[in-house]
Amino acid sequence: MKRIIIAVLSVTVFAGSALAADVMEMKKGVTFKHKAHAEALKDCTKCHEKAEGGKIEGFGKDLAHKKCKDCHSEMKKGPTNCKGCHSK
Repeated sequence: MKRIIIAVLSVTVFAGSALAADVMEMKKGVTFKHKAHAEALKDCTKCHEKAEGGKIEGFGKDLAHKKCKDCHSEMKKGPTNCKGCHSK
């Protein structure tokens, strides 16, 4: 039974990554590579409330600046300055 549950969860996570949008155009010239982030993090709950993904409640400038910048700093990967994200 445990193997079946693990298999179902694995397929669900993989399917979510496979269906994730490649690139999302955000406000203020920010291009977000969703699929690359999903594959790198392997845990949708790092950003989303649910493992299945979906809309991020309260997402906007303040949340993006805090959550994204903090994650980039913590993982020592990705931009942490203005021009790193706001390239346009």
